[in-house]
Amino acid sequence: MDQYFDFFLEKFGPAIDRRDVSPEVLERFKGKLPDQMLAYWAEHGWSGYADGLFWTVNPEDYEPVLEAWLGATSFVEDDALHIIARSAFGHLLVWGERSGYCLRLFAPGSYLVQLKTATQQRNLEFAASTFFSVQDKELFELDGRFAHAKQRLGRVGRDEMYGFVPALALGGASDVAKLEKVKAIEHLVLLAQLDELKVMG
Repeated sequence: MDQYFDFFLEKFGPAIDRRDVSPEVLERFKGKLPDQMLAYWAEHGWSGYADGLFWTVNPEDYEPVLEAWLGATSFVEDDALHIIARSAFGHLLVWGERSGYCLRLFAPGSYLVQLKTATQQRNLEFAASTFFSVQDKELFELDGRFAHAKQRLGRVGRDEMYGFVPALALGGASDVAKLEKVKAIEHLVLLAQLDELKVMG
């Protein structure tokens, strides 16, 4: 534990539904992700936080999502990218091997926010240390929709998310009553096919 992760836990609470990360996976990502990020994986696994609001994920599982959203963009030409976390509503947090925590994509709204990046290895290690502490719980809660969705539909599992049905890109409303529990990866890939990605920041 360290001060940065402690601060994250103060905001998001203890882990749920932990999935251990195997030594083989840690070895595969060595040299691709900072040592500090791999140390977090080894100690905390891939887990949910804030009762399922925020999830750390296996980037390999989310490669179809990354390809669906960013495969045709210049972002994948400029850096090797990995989705390392997501929210219950489909915020995708993207890490670049050279640029660190560089992109935040909100799939239901089809928009991407470019973030300030770290370009030196020393800065990448520091960016990994602070990755969790800088996360904004209120942003992921969508103006209180999370509490209402959890009360109505129950907590999402590690392979689930809350999705608007019909999707916002198809004219659906961003109303809690229009949320359903859906399979996360499949739904995120589907959303990428419905609207053009808007880049902000």
